Amino acid sequence: MSEYEFKLPDLGEGMVESEIGEWFIKVGDQVTEEDLVCTMMTDKAAVELSSPVSGKVIKLAGEPGDIVAVGAAVVVFETDATAPVASTAPTEEPALVTEPEPAGTRPSEQSRVATSPAIRRRAKEAGINLQEVPGTGAGGRITRKDFEAYRNTAGAVLATATGLVAPSSGAATGVRPETKEIKVIGLRRIIAERMATASREIPHFTYVEEIDITELEALRKHLNSKNTNPEQRLTPLPFLGLALIRALREFPQCNATYDKDRNVLIQHGPVHLGVATQTSDGLKVPVVQNADALSLDQLASEIRRISEAARNNSITRNELSGSTITITSLGKLGGIVSTPVINQPEVGIIGVNRAVERPVVLNGQVDIRLMMNLSSSFDHRFVDGYDAAAMIQRIREMLEHPAMIFLPE
Repeated sequence: MSEYEFKLPDLGEGMVESEIGEWFIKVGDQVTEEDLVCTMMTDKAAVELSSPVSGKVIKLAGEPGDIVAVGAAVVVFETDATAPVASTAPTEEPALVTEPEPAGTRPSEQSRVATSPAIRRRAKEAGINLQEVPGTGAGGRITRKDFEAYRNTAGAVLATATGLVAPSSGAATGVRPETKEIKVIGLRRIIAERMATASREIPHFTYVEEIDITELEALRKHLNSKNTNPEQRLTPLPFLGLALIRALREFPQCNATYDKDRNVLIQHGPVHLGVATQTSDGLKVPVVQNADALSLDQLASEIRRISEAARNNSITRNELSGSTITITSLGKLGGIVSTPVINQPEVGIIGVNRAVERPVVLNGQVDIRLMMNLSSSFDHRFVDGYDAAAMIQRIREMLEHPAMIFLPE
């Protein structure tokens, strides 16, 4: 008998350590070569690691949320003979996973189905065999929509066949739920750290401007009336994106990132547009690369694609990095004013608030107009208040007279 240490490989992007996301095994399990053993969390993704050997698990590196250095032992196996040298590098591009799963027993064959660990966890909890779930993603990958659709269908069939009724919630019975402790790991930990760092290090300058988008909304509705595909209908976001892109050509200091290690401000030529997207796993910021080279329809299509990919966990690492400025919107929950936190290392973020009809004095007459606020924050170390206000005023001019967005420069 001998011991074999499965050491944490380099997961890319210069990572020197990684966080344990989920264990698929426990001490005492017999593991076969190629079995999944765990997921390790990077800043943007969860990488599934498979065992390079067969043997008995005698030691694990820690619990979910613990940090393991690259080159340190993740799992120690007891093997029958000296284990052969094996590559420990991940064999597939990692899928983004933003909530860790609870530690459990060694995975069954369903763990080899192409999907995310988050969906595997839900499958375990629901007693669903993922081999039976049809996947519509790339290469037959099971997306969140695929799993939810299958679970809803299977649940309805089971309820009809057995006559089972779901148990009442604590609220219905008058029993208050017990206190629950939730360990802050994975994406939620990263969000917390980044928000705290951004608020602590960046002197935020927030500027709010009211915009009359009556004409913009009329144009949007007209263009949508010509499109028979409801999935391709335009939202206000791509119009704002185009207006922002044009304004940044006049205010390049806002299309910038700050490298604090080198104390260098980098002004970017291309606009790599971050689109803050709320998902069931937390806030993600997928990126439209080279947004300045896209037309209205192309920008709208790309925003839809990356936002959906962020929600169903099919987003890639590259699509979650490299943004130079971010747009954030709470949609119908947008409120009147917000104070968006800058997405480091960027120096500006544009927040979209709710659009409402209000009486407005226009040319000496009271008229009902569709009004919307933009709540924007800038890094006051690098963007002067005057320049921030002037850029927002330029965006306002284009959104209030949307033909200007499409005029040649």
